[in-house]
Amino acid sequence: METYIEIINIVSFILFIINMLLYKFNSNCQIDNLLMIISFLGGSLGIIIAILLFDRKAVKGTMMSRVFVICMFIIQLLLFVMFKFYNDYKITFDIWELFNEHKILLVYLGIINFITFTIFALDKIKAISGKWRYKIVTLLGLCFAGGSIGGLLSMYIFKHKTNVDYFTWGIPIIMITQVVVSLFLVNI
Repeated sequence: METYIEIINIVSFILFIINMLLYKFNSNCQIDNLLMIISFLGGSLGIIIAILLFDRKAVKGTMMSRVFVICMFIIQLLLFVMFKFYNDYKITFDIWELFNEHKILLVYLGIINFITFTIFALDKIKAISGKWRYKIVTLLGLCFAGGSIGGLLSMYIFKHKTNVDYFTWGIPIIMITQVVVSLFLVNI
């Protein structure tokens, strides 16, 4: 298992560099879809390392792939830890148990979702009036921090960012990641 993970991450690292060079010299020849498949198959760490070393500046064109890769990395890391170190007992899916034991988590989620909902709504108001807007990283960061439900609700209530793939696909992927993190926390 470890050998597979090492090889797939080396391959993903090299493919990311190749893709970066393709973007630099020819904008019609990318292998983004291949990178997303490699990330899904376990190569997300190699891509993240390549991004941190060579391509830290996030642009709109690469935002969806970055959201996907980060979510895949978190999910894969937690699954790896669970199967490597916690495979001696029965896995439970009772997420409510986590919230019953730690009610502060529910308070936190309520607050962060309210804040995210409000920031998305304010961004829509600012978009209509042509004023300064919140950065994409801020909006996605609030969703990553636990406000994905508030962000998704605000998106569709105010019809804001509904044509942007890193929000329409990215936020549900973030929500799946948050469910996996919750399952991990219940089982540790």
